[in-house]
Amino acid sequence: MAADHLPIVETPSATLTWQGEADTEAFARALASAPALRDAFIALQGELGAGKTTFVRHLLRALGITGRIKSPTYAVVEPHEAPDGLPIFHFDFYRFSDPREWEDAGFRDLFAGPGLKLAEWPDHAAGHLPPADLTLRIEAMTDDTRTVHLTAGTPRGHTLLAAAAA
Repeated sequence: MAADHLPIVETPSATLTWQGEADTEAFARALASAPALRDAFIALQGELGAGKTTFVRHLLRALGITGRIKSPTYAVVEPHEAPDGLPIFHFDFYRFSDPREWEDAGFRDLFAGPGLKLAEWPDHAAGHLPPADLTLRIEAMTDDTRTVHLTAGTPRGHTLLAAAAA
């Protein structure tokens, strides 16, 4: 009797090199122009100083956010609203350690609702977060370059990956 095998499912991914902030900004602009971004969840991974918050700032600027854009390191989440009404939530789970905070702060509702969700340090909230549509793992090199590994985790992520990596 022949053994049944599950089909091999390839996870779409791409690796980019950002030579500097201009490349980060160009990538953010490309991603911002993708209609699938409106209700996406993007997970941002990388060591301290890798460029996660810098990428988020460029993306928010590309989406029309003006004024000061601060890191949500202590607040855990910073809400924004794009000029077209798009709600955007920038999470930083670096200091997240109490699972009760997930419910108390209403994070479940934010992730279930409309809008763009960007999460730095998503592994610190593992088990609470939905699957990321797109994951960016940013690695700082010895100079100003960054190696960025993009992985699509959902059909929406596949669309975003195609738009951003084009």
